[in-house]
Amino acid sequence: MRFMVIVKANKDSEAGVMPSTEMLAAMGKFNEELVNAGMIEAGEGLLPSVRGARVKYDGKPPSVSHGPFDLTRDLVSGFWLIKAKSLDEAIDWMKRAPFDGGAEIEIRQVASAEDFGEALTPELREQEERLRARAGAK
Repeated sequence: MRFMVIVKANKDSEAGVMPSTEMLAAMGKFNEELVNAGMIEAGEGLLPSVRGARVKYDGKPPSVSHGPFDLTRDLVSGFWLIKAKSLDEAIDWMKRAPFDGGAEIEIRQVASAEDFGEALTPELREQEERLRARAGAK
């Protein structure tokens, strides 16, 4: 199973406050443990929403709004994409992340082909596999 671990933004991340050397070292150590366990597929921090945009599909053409965005529970400041045997295993690992007070993450399972049922026809499945292979080769 794959899981997206979403790191929620806070007032510091939205203000562009970068982590301390100590936090970067602790996070590097944690990421190394994930790599050594064969769990991590990707992980990155994101710049503040002032440097981003949102596209809303509420008509033709879609509308675009540029950041900054209000600090809400939906605003993201980073992520990991990990492999785990279960949600419980993902939770156990993420409890070890070196965050300090006030940090919050969300863990969501990534959908697999089986989750789409009959809507994912053999042709669509083949297309998906072909696109993943091409993307992985770059």
